[in-house]
Amino acid sequence: MKSSAPFTAPVTAAVTAPVGGGIQVIDRMAELLEAITRADRPATLKVLAAETGLHPSTAHRILASAIKHGWVERAAEGRYRLGITLLRLASRVREHKDIRREALPIMEWLRGEVGETVNLTLREGDEVVYVERVSSHKTIRVEQVIGGRAPLHVTAAGKLFLGCAGKPAFDLYTKRTGLPAYTTHTLTSTRSLWKNISQSVERGCALDNEEAERGVGCIAAPVRDAVARMVAGLSISAPIERRRDLWIPILIEAARRLSERLGYVEVE
Repeated sequence: MKSSAPFTAPVTAAVTAPVGGGIQVIDRMAELLEAITRADRPATLKVLAAETGLHPSTAHRILASAIKHGWVERAAEGRYRLGITLLRLASRVREHKDIRREALPIMEWLRGEVGETVNLTLREGDEVVYVERVSSHKTIRVEQVIGGRAPLHVTAAGKLFLGCAGKPAFDLYTKRTGLPAYTTHTLTSTRSLWKNISQSVERGCALDNEEAERGVGCIAAPVRDAVARMVAGLSISAPIERRRDLWIPILIEAARRLSERLGYVEVE
């Protein structure tokens, strides 16, 4: 039986021929999406055609199909911007990212640079949880137990979690916990602790100066996701006499690399 649907001229035969092992229409779509992404604001057809080297009619046809599927949206004055479908798919990618898998090679690189134990921590309630570790090869070393927990205010990563949550959330934490001391170095004054936390967030790293355990020092940096939320802490633990400030820029670089793997884009 013949279809009663109106005849539409096929376009795939003309645009899907392999180019360098790819599929032409998909390659062109990718180029257009990249061009839209690079633009500071919604881009015109003229700009997109020039950026990609496509004929305006070809670019227009591909963009029309992209709009149909929600990859692209028409903004004011006929300009183009990324569509909601891409945002929806990006959120699903973030949900399925295994942060431990993404972190492990970076943690191994960091251990190679500093020679000490590297930890990955997540926040769970009023505590940090150690979810991954790359141990130092040194005879005397600091090792946190995977699955181990510690209060936020006595750990370097925990201070960053508190700082990123903001002052009202910090105040609630202090009321809930009372800031118990774990060593003589634990900061138990609300004012002193918040000052320490604020300075840590500003410089992009925090220190644990034997506040959780005597003889142990730690440096932590925040790991962020695609919406700039702190989702993990990356830290170096060592005997306090071996801890070095010169590790800080290396740690921050490692945290930046992991954040990029999770979709974070640093705004200059």
